[in-house]
Amino acid sequence: MINAVSWNLRLGVREGRLEEFRDLMHEMVRSTEAEPGTTAYEWYISDDGATCHLHECYADSGAALTHLGSFGAHFAERFLGCVEPTSLCVYGEPSNEVRAILDGWGPTYLGPFGGFRR
Repeated sequence: MINAVSWNLRLGVREGRLEEFRDLMHEMVRSTEAEPGTTAYEWYISDDGATCHLHECYADSGAALTHLGSFGAHFAERFLGCVEPTSLCVYGEPSNEVRAILDGWGPTYLGPFGGFRR
């Protein structure tokens, strides 16, 4: 059984908000780096600065809940002022509590099918 929970969030950067978004990203990375259950937290941006993808991995649903609580309390409002979410794919078997939070983002859930993780 795979305990890890991860997701890929795709975002459109709002016009004129890229620099504000870049500053917020640095703040969010510093905060998330301190969360012990976060195993990956990677941001990718298109050449034109209009599209961003976040790849986030957590050791388990408890770690994902910790992150989501921090995000909601400290970053969500500013984050959504800078970007428009376009899609969210969630991987693994997140708990019902994690699903309840992510469901508001209209995710596609994909359960384990094969492969391995090192």
